[in-house]
Amino acid sequence: MKTVLKLEEASLFILGIFLFNRLNYEWWWFLALILAPDLSMLGYLFGNKIGAFFYNAFHHKGIALLIYAAGCYLNIEIMQLAGIILFSHSAMDRIFGYGLKYEKGFKYTHLGEIGK
Repeated sequence: MKTVLKLEEASLFILGIFLFNRLNYEWWWFLALILAPDLSMLGYLFGNKIGAFFYNAFHHKGIALLIYAAGCYLNIEIMQLAGIILFSHSAMDRIFGYGLKYEKGFKYTHLGEIGK
């Protein structure tokens, strides 16, 4: 089953690339921004609860889709870009086993404990 989930996330990552390709940005923007959502890990400097909140806010696909949809509705391409980057990054993280975080600590995710 784990392989099926990874394939699903890989498909979603490819969808993110497809959506990015429809925007008027050079490819280097995707490469430069794909790891930007990980800056949310700085929230862990203020404890597990705040860290998990910020990490999850920047790695939640629902939030990413809302930002993208708002960008489409308002015809604001930079919002669409932000949504695509958040969505694609989240899919990429889940391929590697990094899920949404529990307040217990960084290694405790909805996909299981990191490193086990």
